[in-house]
Amino acid sequence: MTIKSHLKLGLSALALSVSLNTIADDHPPIKVGILHSLSGTMAISETVLKDTVEMLIEKQNAEGGVLGRQLEAVVVDPASDWPLFAEKARELLAQEKVDVIFGNWTSVSRKSVLPVIEELNGLLFYPVQYEGEESSENVFYTGAAPNTQAIPAVNYLMNNIGVERWVLAGTDYVYPRTTNKILETYLMDMGVAKADIMINYTPFGHSDWQNIVSDIKRFGSAGKKTAVVSTINGDANVPFYRELGNQGISASDIPVVAFSVGEQELSGIDTGPLVGHLAAWNYFMSVDNDANYDFIDQWIEHTGDENAVTNDPMEAHYIGFNMWVEAVSKAGTTDVDAVKDAIIGVSVPNLTGGYSAMMPNHHITKPVLIGEIQDNGQFSVVWETSGLVAGDAWSDYLPGSRDMIADWRKPLFCGTFNVKTGKCGASAGEMAAE
Repeated sequence: MTIKSHLKLGLSALALSVSLNTIADDHPPIKVGILHSLSGTMAISETVLKDTVEMLIEKQNAEGGVLGRQLEAVVVDPASDWPLFAEKARELLAQEKVDVIFGNWTSVSRKSVLPVIEELNGLLFYPVQYEGEESSENVFYTGAAPNTQAIPAVNYLMNNIGVERWVLAGTDYVYPRTTNKILETYLMDMGVAKADIMINYTPFGHSDWQNIVSDIKRFGSAGKKTAVVSTINGDANVPFYRELGNQGISASDIPVVAFSVGEQELSGIDTGPLVGHLAAWNYFMSVDNDANYDFIDQWIEHTGDENAVTNDPMEAHYIGFNMWVEAVSKAGTTDVDAVKDAIIGVSVPNLTGGYSAMMPNHHITKPVLIGEIQDNGQFSVVWETSGLVAGDAWSDYLPGSRDMIADWRKPLFCGTFNVKTGKCGASAGEMAAE
């Protein structure tokens, strides 16, 4: 081969290399941040949410990605450490340059992350029930607000079971405290005496429930039907339910309705003593729907575990992820401001047999379901709303909130608009810092 031929081959190879690099530069992966605890007290609940987002990314990539680009998961472990959530969020946005983040479970972790998300103009899809009293232009709340979980659950206990005495038991942080403040006000507005409301808080990871469960048993022996409304989070639920069984408290005696216990938390424990206790969610694995069955099959295939379970926050990520994909496709870009504008009004299938829509307050529409624990660790749906309920960012039962609305459409573009004064109040970031 002549020197000229060698030169031609070399130039051809160089041109091909430059061409491939140009294609790669023109179509870099879209980075998706995953901010869930993979260790610590919340790992029992959050690890599967990391796995869920990875599964959704794999499926989307198999379908061609988004805007002709593949998605790349960037996973960090904030380790159930609330300040570390903020550090990891900054790492995802400032160093990894992710286009969106799916993450958090507890409200204290979300409150930690919120100033960072707003400062760096990121996008966070938050998949878990929470206390409301917040609406950020940078956060999309795909879990339940109090009006789409806590209030319907209390109404069910009051109207269907005849509950007159109430134990509000929670983990000691912002979500249980704010939710219980709303519920205490609501119950008293409904005519419940303050003496018929018992409130108790325990730290994360609490394990010694003997005295508290004894107090609950004593409180429920006053001749009035008593129930526990539980906002206990994480792995503390396992010894709590175990102690209920140890002290012979059955669902027929003092039913517990939980807002943070789902199929994942019940897997691997003896649910026999828990049969009949309740949970309020917007989704249960047992829902009879083809879309749900397809999702379950996909999850089992992804995990390789025939006994793998699905739960409500997983569905919330399913909804939020598909809303984000739809909004990016609609906007034609991953640009944060363009996606924020495009996502309002986007409607995607949920797993309970309908469509969920993103509302102007960055909350979504969902059905509300009450499920009863079965001996196989699943829930039998005993009650549900007749249709979808729109999540409310600001509670009607707190004096400082009932006049507030959130609407992130221009020209209003405000998360704290007071309908009485006609003015936009403190920013979501300022309120989160309080």
